[in-house]
Amino acid sequence: MSATDVKVGKLIVISGPSGAGKTSICNALLEQLPNATWSVSVTTRSPRPGEQDGESYSFVTPEEFARREVQGDFLESADYIGQKYGTPKAPVQASLAAGRSVVMEIDVQGGLQVAKRMPESIRIFVLPPDSASLRARLEGRNTEAKEQLQKRLGEADGEIAVARDSGCYTHFVVNDVLEDTIEQVKNIIEQE
Repeated sequence: MSATDVKVGKLIVISGPSGAGKTSICNALLEQLPNATWSVSVTTRSPRPGEQDGESYSFVTPEEFARREVQGDFLESADYIGQKYGTPKAPVQASLAAGRSVVMEIDVQGGLQVAKRMPESIRIFVLPPDSASLRARLEGRNTEAKEQLQKRLGEADGEIAVARDSGCYTHFVVNDVLEDTIEQVKNIIEQE
């Protein structure tokens, strides 16, 4: 097999406001796409109930995050509601080189960075059906204090506006019925 026969994986970026259903979509993609792997983000926020370090996120101190950011360890990094988030570059590059598709769940700030650094990536923005649905989903999670919930709701309109105006996202999907949305996202990935 020559170097030209090696199939490079796809980088799949899923973004959207908190509560839009990104995690559910990403989990379905990991189950249904052959040879797909999850990009484990690094964050300074505290774990939510049921989250295990190294699975959904790697939880680090603000000092550790800053050190890694200065070293250039991240493909993208962002500040969201007072917490830092970043995607380690090395595991993503290794997975893509091995022919695996990498699924990333990141915010708009990170999506803009990935679009510049890896324009070949597939960038999909997930929208809630409406603001009432978004509020109900966030409240239904029961994972955050009321103040944090209000911050997330306040960020949503701005995130949607940036996603639409930036030209960074080539695909927008409305997550009304989850199963339909997953099929729509899979179709987008297959077409790309």
